[in-house]
Amino acid sequence: MIESLKRGFEAIVDAVMPLRARSARTKERTAEDIPLTPTEHELLGARITTLMDYRNAAVADLIRALKYDRSRYAAKIAADLLADYLREEISSIRAFSTRSIILIPLPLHISRRRERGFNQIELVLESLPQEFKDGTLAIIVKDALERTKATNPQTKLSRKERINNVVGAFTASNTEKIQNAYIFLIDDVTTTGATLLNAGKPLKNFNTEVSLVALARA
Repeated sequence: MIESLKRGFEAIVDAVMPLRARSARTKERTAEDIPLTPTEHELLGARITTLMDYRNAAVADLIRALKYDRSRYAAKIAADLLADYLREEISSIRAFSTRSIILIPLPLHISRRRERGFNQIELVLESLPQEFKDGTLAIIVKDALERTKATNPQTKLSRKERINNVVGAFTASNTEKIQNAYIFLIDDVTTTGATLLNAGKPLKNFNTEVSLVALARA
């Protein structure tokens, strides 16, 4: 209960904190200033990889500037860090597989997207180097997954509630684009991994392999 209240309070602070503070601090940094610490954890048998620790002040500034300020600069730094990770992963995959590589941003429900005006993880993928877009290393498919259920904000829920909250919330779409592919499903921040876990399930029905990745873990 206390942890849920803490997360809810942090979400309110994130939303109302003056734009200049976090974005200004982020603009003073480069990708080299942000600690990249890829870490794996499991949830109900699924492996989830996070690239940064949200408890680090520079990481928190980066994610908040991206998510709440629509900072293109933050998106570019996040994309540079994500690209470093993906290059190594894709190289390993191609050593053993001829599957096409697809990057899919975790979608927002239409009501949330209308409210926010953008999908922050799409901004990051759009800022990736061209080789991740033109098929040299991968392609980006934004419409392969749809969030069909408007769920309660995860920040206000307990671990068990988070897992149950997003069950059945996602549906695969335009499935001809993902058939037989290796997919990286990418989110900005995860805590339990419940959202990524449930979003990945419908993608696995088309002879795909799916890696679940978040920029940071809170």
